[in-house]
Amino acid sequence: MNTLKTTFLMAFLTVLLVIAGGALGGQGGMVTAFLFAVVMNGVSYWFSDKIVLRMYGAKEIASDDLPELHRIVKDLTLRAKMPMPKLYLVPQEAPNAFATGRDESHAAVAVTQGILDILTEAELRGVLAHELSHVKNRDMLIGTIAATMAGAISMLAYIAQWGLIFGGRGGDQREGGNPIAALAMIILAPLAALLVQMAISRSREFGADATGAVISGDPLSLANALKKLQRGVEKIPMEANPATAHMFIVSPLTGGGLMTLFSTHPPLEERIRRLETMAGGKR
Repeated sequence: MNTLKTTFLMAFLTVLLVIAGGALGGQGGMVTAFLFAVVMNGVSYWFSDKIVLRMYGAKEIASDDLPELHRIVKDLTLRAKMPMPKLYLVPQEAPNAFATGRDESHAAVAVTQGILDILTEAELRGVLAHELSHVKNRDMLIGTIAATMAGAISMLAYIAQWGLIFGGRGGDQREGGNPIAALAMIILAPLAALLVQMAISRSREFGADATGAVISGDPLSLANALKKLQRGVEKIPMEANPATAHMFIVSPLTGGGLMTLFSTHPPLEERIRRLETMAGGKR
């Protein structure tokens, strides 16, 4: 279901890009915005591991430094039939973890000191299996494609906005298009693209939970880990860049109400409920 949902949302983003491109910038404007977004997000995709790890001061963990952590990850990668990623430690007390890297052969998994302090071995296995699932499911690639299309739509709207401000008339307006409709598209298209992008991110989190539970063979331990992490991030806020919030197993950012529409993560309560249902089905 998560795969079908992601496919549908990606198709919707594609259609939205074509419609917004024709309405706001014409074919030429759409191609320009899309190529610029491809370059920007391509750089991010290719170098994301180095950028994010450096941003959080992560240090690579040698097998002698934390042998138990290496043992757990090695066992999980064998179960998942994937290469061993590099492991990193983030020197923060806030409990969290993330995975990065463009593919299985260039992956990195990072954990904070805080998550090592509060989780049992079984719970830590569940978290690490979740992060490995992001790599195995190619969520970095999917997220980059979604960000590229959403970014192109936002760029088209930005170009069209300045065109209206300075009296430019392009695309449909040269044929007598409706400026009110163009203004509505300028406002609504980027908002719709952002909402779809966030929905894709939430869907991939559900997918990583499910795949991680299968890899670890213990969905209940992952559910228990999420419960602890929920309390942990509330008690010890993390110093996190909003642009990287989607990478963590639980969002380091707080907010409720309408902000949940723009959240990169689904509600923790729902994630826990699904995992507990999986655990019940295994009995």
